[in-house]
Amino acid sequence: MKSLRNFSIPFTGLKLGKHAFEFEVTDAFFDEFEYSLVKKANLKCQVELEKQETMIILNFRITGTIDTNCDRCLAPYPQYVDVREQQVAKFSEEAVDEDDEIIILTKNDHEIDISKLIYEYINVALPLITVCIDEGKTPYCDKEMLESLNKLTANTEQNEQVDPRWEALKNLNKK
Repeated sequence: MKSLRNFSIPFTGLKLGKHAFEFEVTDAFFDEFEYSLVKKANLKCQVELEKQETMIILNFRITGTIDTNCDRCLAPYPQYVDVREQQVAKFSEEAVDEDDEIIILTKNDHEIDISKLIYEYINVALPLITVCIDEGKTPYCDKEMLESLNKLTANTEQNEQVDPRWEALKNLNKK
């Protein structure tokens, strides 16, 4: 948890208005999260903090690459991400149950820990199915695996016989 201390923004001494912060999100960041899907990354997180009388608005911009595996050819490749998110933090006199959408800051709070927000935004930005952009044309694609997959799909298409009951349905549109 020591490396996550760098992802706290002290807001008590800040004047009203906008303030910019920048963070490097690397492998050490994701090592702090036990079950992280992301293990290796090279990301830059820019945070614009807008301090107002009753709240703080945080605008996040996270860009860079995450090392992941292609779900088609199983080869490792860099997945580019560009995340833009916003988080609101309200000042409150008493501690209130936190809302999922709004962070509540009491008079005892002097900084905002944004590490969990960054972690969440990055994991949500990952596609469910990760595949190379130009399949077979990038240096990190496993061309042998792609050829094997293409041969297997070609064989299954040839061996499939159409059920004669479905043939009658195909002719309905032609009338």
